[in-house]
Amino acid sequence: MDAILTLTCKDQPGIVHSMTSSVLACGGNIIENQQFTDPTTELFVMRTRIESEQSLPEISKTLRDGLAHLNPSISIRETSAKKRAIVLVTKESHCLRDLLYLQELGELPVSIPLVLSNHEDLRALVESHGIRFELLPPQKDEAEAQINKAVLENQIDFIVLARYMQILTEEFCEKYPAQIINIHHSFLPGFKGGKPYHQAHARGVKIIGATAHFVTGDLDEGPIIEQDVAHVSHAATPEDLIAIGRDIERRVLSKAVKLFAEDRIFLAGNRTIIF
Repeated sequence: MDAILTLTCKDQPGIVHSMTSSVLACGGNIIENQQFTDPTTELFVMRTRIESEQSLPEISKTLRDGLAHLNPSISIRETSAKKRAIVLVTKESHCLRDLLYLQELGELPVSIPLVLSNHEDLRALVESHGIRFELLPPQKDEAEAQINKAVLENQIDFIVLARYMQILTEEFCEKYPAQIINIHHSFLPGFKGGKPYHQAHARGVKIIGATAHFVTGDLDEGPIIEQDVAHVSHAATPEDLIAIGRDIERRVLSKAVKLFAEDRIFLAGNRTIIF
């Protein structure tokens, strides 16, 4: 059995000793281990990959019993068990295409049983990959009810907004804390409203980028998972900026999804710790 254990608890003496002792107690061997103590929140986080001849339920019981005195938050799963994601889209395809392509290559360890959209534009693309496509109703409450139903029926672990151009309600976001990943453009200065790349061109920006983050009730203010930038010059047209921005967006979103799928993201307040 090859398993990944994640642990979060208040920093205190003896955590690593307790972990290694518990792994030994289940006949396990540590293959990988990463740990960090956040000085601001005094939170200790650890990601450990182990091998053991015991079953997952046996490993889980031994580890949880051995670490219970730390009052931790623990997750344990088989390394081969892929997390399941629903992808929400609108009309733009670049982020979705990258996710589907990397999944088919085996480079993105996720299972995508369903794509939901508020437009029909990407149905053919989704179905060509053998994935179910469902159209969402225009009413926000009905759309979110359909998403909730799909999450339950498909045993979904997280939701990916691949350029889904709808604002989710605060009530919906609260149901899935640190389980919804979004991507959006990043500029300095920031540009709100329509045609941000045209606004950026008009201001002569020299750097454009993208940010992947967890979704909260505050629009585009959730904990940041991944970011990237590209330098641009005065010669770039608005169309050039859009093309560069799309490339950054797809790469950043796919990286964030992979980090989540591999249990490499930990929350420390409104910040993330990434292994």
